[in-house]
Amino acid sequence: MGDGSFGLTEAVSMALGGMIGGGIYAVLGVVTGIARAATWFAFLLAGIFAICAAYSYVGLNELATDDGDDDSGGGSVTFVQSFTGNSTLAGMIGWTLLFGYVGSMAMYAFAFAEFTISLPGVPSSIGGLPLRPGISVLVIAGFVGLNLLGTRATGSAENVLTSVKVLVLVAFGLAGVVYALFVSSESVAFGTSRLTSFSPIMAAAVSFVAFQGWQLLFYDQESIADPLETIPKAIYLSIPVAVVIYMLVALVTYNLAPSAIQHNPHTALVNAASTIGGAVGLASAAGIVISLSALFSTGSAINATLFSAGYFAKGMLTDDLLPDRAGDASVSGVPTRTLLILGVVTAAFTAYGSLSAITAFASLSFIIVFGAMCALALGQRDTDRIAAAPPAVGALGGGLSFVLMFYHLYTAERGTFYAVLLIAVAVFAAELLYFERDVLEEEIPYVDHDAETAAD
Repeated sequence: MGDGSFGLTEAVSMALGGMIGGGIYAVLGVVTGIARAATWFAFLLAGIFAICAAYSYVGLNELATDDGDDDSGGGSVTFVQSFTGNSTLAGMIGWTLLFGYVGSMAMYAFAFAEFTISLPGVPSSIGGLPLRPGISVLVIAGFVGLNLLGTRATGSAENVLTSVKVLVLVAFGLAGVVYALFVSSESVAFGTSRLTSFSPIMAAAVSFVAFQGWQLLFYDQESIADPLETIPKAIYLSIPVAVVIYMLVALVTYNLAPSAIQHNPHTALVNAASTIGGAVGLASAAGIVISLSALFSTGSAINATLFSAGYFAKGMLTDDLLPDRAGDASVSGVPTRTLLILGVVTAAFTAYGSLSAITAFASLSFIIVFGAMCALALGQRDTDRIAAAPPAVGALGGGLSFVLMFYHLYTAERGTFYAVLLIAVAVFAAELLYFERDVLEEEIPYVDHDAETAAD
């Protein structure tokens, strides 16, 4: 059983905070570039996939707990080990998930810098050099430093932080609806002509990284009171709330800031907020509030993801699923070397990548992992814990999203397609070299022996 530190309220805050905490600010511009006025529908589709993946996680967690000696359950790596017995496959899933976390942090850092530059008086460049990459790297370095000092928000603090983030976005959405219905002379565009096309599905695939925060609860089960009951309730509450907020924000932003969506999509929220605030003479103030909220949300998302990714990597070190050089698993807390490696890789991604490329890479990582968990759950459908329909929909959605994501990148962003493909091949090759090292060690002496015989 969990130790009771976190109850349902804290669990909902952690799950909702993990999704709202930076996701909408980072992916909105990328998603609207694909789905346009139907962006709200793309978020709905992504939310359905997330619910199916969450159902699969909950079912696998209950089965894994039943098979074990305690209530600790586990996450993706534990599930693969428990139900397939294949440590190589478990490790590869773990590496993919770890790279997904790195991509998420890089995405948050990119958005943090974009909204920083949108603040009044902040230049976009100095001496002809753009400030965006430097700000992104600095914010990553700052949170790596905080985590090295052992800083972490408590459950009570997370309640407050999440409440503020959610209230700002809900207020923005509701005020935007009032403005669109009673102030604006333009009719509201819902993009109904796009609902039967593939663009919302492709956009849903790109946006999926914004829905991954809920699964972090499975790594904190020892801190949650009655986790087998609390976690499902928290997840099934938090995902629909996140979906509604995303849909509302997308609809308002697209209709109130059409020009910004076209020319400066990453910070279109600021323009939409300024439009709403302008109705009461507070255009600048409203824009600043959204910008500060974005900084707060993306910053806290970096911190929380880095903390969780660090402990996830430590668990993989303990299970010999990462090289020993990546950190010392015997130390208290997250190994310093592990945090530094995560920070350096994230900084490289956010400094040299585009937001669309980073978002696509991170979403692909989570689509692979969550789709695999749905397929794994589908294999356990004969138990009374798991019905077949949700994991089947999740596995199908994951496979379709994966294919459509690559199709979109190949046709619309060829450079991003090749970059993501090269990274994926490099990661897969590194995983095989690491997890099949024992086989290689056995084969190399054999090859050398044959060579010596031929020489004689």
